[in-house]
Amino acid sequence: MATQKLYAGAKLRDIRGRLGLTQKDFAAKLGISLPYLNQMENNNRPVSTTVVLALAQEFGFDVTELGQGDAERLVTDMREALADPVFGDTTPQLADLRLTASNAPVLARAFLALHRAYRQTHERLASLDEALGREGSQLQPSPWEEVRDFFHYCDNYIDAVDRAAERFAGQLTAQGDLRSGALARLEADGYTVNFAQSTPMRTFDSVRRTLTLSSLLPLETQTFQLLVQLALLRQNQLLDATLDLARFQSEEARAIAKLGLANYFAGAALMPYGAFLSAAQDTRHDLELLAAKFGASIEQVAHRLSTLQRPGAKGVPFFFVRVDQAGTITKRHSATRLQFARFGGACPLWNVHRAFETPGRFLRQLAETPDGVRYISLASDVSKSGGHFGAPVRRYAISLGCEVRHASALVYADGLDVTRASAFEPIGISCRICERTNCHQRSVPPLEKRLTTTPNIRDVLPYRLE
Repeated sequence: MATQKLYAGAKLRDIRGRLGLTQKDFAAKLGISLPYLNQMENNNRPVSTTVVLALAQEFGFDVTELGQGDAERLVTDMREALADPVFGDTTPQLADLRLTASNAPVLARAFLALHRAYRQTHERLASLDEALGREGSQLQPSPWEEVRDFFHYCDNYIDAVDRAAERFAGQLTAQGDLRSGALARLEADGYTVNFAQSTPMRTFDSVRRTLTLSSLLPLETQTFQLLVQLALLRQNQLLDATLDLARFQSEEARAIAKLGLANYFAGAALMPYGAFLSAAQDTRHDLELLAAKFGASIEQVAHRLSTLQRPGAKGVPFFFVRVDQAGTITKRHSATRLQFARFGGACPLWNVHRAFETPGRFLRQLAETPDGVRYISLASDVSKSGGHFGAPVRRYAISLGCEVRHASALVYADGLDVTRASAFEPIGISCRICERTNCHQRSVPPLEKRLTTTPNIRDVLPYRLE
């Protein structure tokens, strides 16, 4: 397989800007000519081995960051947006999209924001929602979508919050376990913690300085909620500073993001980065062993594994997704090249949908996306009881996976023949942008393909794709 050339012009410009160097000074420190640097910064030439080594030796730069960033996600998001019927047959070539994502990422995000605004307006008009006729309403992403994209483009790793949580966890466990330490810290700060058979998981009364947790919750969820409340009380300045940098467009988005950051802090404190990364490597990412070691749920462990992207100490790049019984994606993150549909559900050929049929089991799948990248995917159902008879049970399925080249680091790959091409099932992202012409689960034709109908021939699909 040919080595893929590395084009990272935007990243080079960003590095030079952070260092405060001119192109001439930067080129001199890298040991290359000024024209050569100019060509690399404009993606007219790939980044050379000489430059990669110089970045590491001269500046101590983590060169693995050169091959990462927003470019692949932007390409995927633009392809999905351009699959909208409003664009007709005007879909740009994939090479053009990659150039745009690499050379003009701000323009690409502006395009995605414009398309999102169009979709929201169209949906409001189509449903005759109460937003019709509302004065002063602006075309902007919903607060939920804005927060989702914030975490998505941060690789779901917030360095300052993650490190603060790791330090905080060390303080809480200095003389005992994390749960006891959290309770002791709240008590020392003058707060009373009560446990009651209440419906809300967590209720905080700032006037009475009382925190009430539902005793119906599993212990790992109770501990998690204790840490969430501690994050809101003791890390407020850090959370607000992070939110200031994000520059959300509405107070609603900021409020949702603050709770998201508090949950992120809780997960990072429950499973501190260094200890968790080491344990994950030692157990070969066995979810059950990790859950038992850190007093966490399977879902919490899977989600945490997808955040191990600290510069200089990266874990296996995982994707993580949670879907409901209708197939709607309720959580998603990918540190891999695999991206999820921003609107609608996931590919029906993916094993995450079959997890509902086999509760209590881990399903393994070798899968290949249309771009030829192969993955190992693990799926399991997650049931969340209401805690008493008659209470509704929330059922989800989660999936965790990585590229097959990391299979040796996963206990779940044992016994699978990752060298046999026929062992990999074809999956996609969504039907409108999937290039496969012979998929028996296709719901709508792809917009980038021409279709023909033949009245005298009826196959699995009522049309043929060219």
